[in-house]
Amino acid sequence: MQTCEDAADTDLQPFVSVIIPVYNDADRLNICLTALHQQTYDSDRYEIIIIDNGSDSSQAMDNLKAKFNNVVYEQELIPGSYAARNKGIIIAKGDVIAFTDSDCIPVNDWIEKGVKYLTKMPNCGLVAGRIEMFFKDPNHPNLCELYDRFVMDFPQKAFLEKRGAAFTANIFTWKHVLDKVGYFLTDLKSFGDQEWGKRVHGAGYGQIYADDACVYHPTRYTMADLHRRTLRLSGGIYDMYVAKEPLWWKRYGRVVKLVINDLFKQPIKVTNQVIQDDRINNFSTKLKIVMITYFMQFLSAYEKVRLKAGGESER
Repeated sequence: MQTCEDAADTDLQPFVSVIIPVYNDADRLNICLTALHQQTYDSDRYEIIIIDNGSDSSQAMDNLKAKFNNVVYEQELIPGSYAARNKGIIIAKGDVIAFTDSDCIPVNDWIEKGVKYLTKMPNCGLVAGRIEMFFKDPNHPNLCELYDRFVMDFPQKAFLEKRGAAFTANIFTWKHVLDKVGYFLTDLKSFGDQEWGKRVHGAGYGQIYADDACVYHPTRYTMADLHRRTLRLSGGIYDMYVAKEPLWWKRYGRVVKLVINDLFKQPIKVTNQVIQDDRINNFSTKLKIVMITYFMQFLSAYEKVRLKAGGESER
């Protein structure tokens, strides 16, 4: 079994399998694949695996297959990105597994930097790279983009330090780590990366944040985009913290606590955060972002109640 120290001592770079789940996102996947074909890492030392999670149209994917014919394309029809990632892990050839998303744009030395951090730390289990959000028009972001960037964001460094986990938009790990701690839970539509990262931490593996192993991620541009993300995140929280609780009275108690947090604690916390944020220099804009926050938190609370009533979580 290859360790971090073993890999650092070998002449050859470790072989890397980059796994990307995709669902109805062929246009942005095209941009992602273009960036991955411009990496500084030796081209014969990494592979790209695309797992189509049941996209509606096959024609757009067929066009990508014709353009990037050196990419491995597979399909996983179990709904959810974690099921798709697991399919990628099964067929991966690499000692190193790298995860990113179809809407991300890795910098040209992303693989090189991620592998460097992974191989230099003994007993390394997880490298979490920076996720930098960007606006469609940097000079004129709309309210949805401001909310997504300054309220939601991807605080990868803080997430790793406080929770021992990272967002799968930018993760490097070893295949043997996945074999030991297990793959992602396929019944989670969201927060599966958090659950898996905690298993890595609990198994005693080291974790490191890599600021320069960066991918760029677009901010959500419309209320519909924010709506979908809110429902998906709310469902992920419910599935992880409520649905898995065997005692019915504890399930009810957890739903009540989560709803109270959604309707009262979180909006107050975010309001204070937005008001004090110097990056937003217009008070009227701050108030509008706060209004979006209250609306999204209401949606989040409603979704948990709907799920408790027997609904199914959104992908």
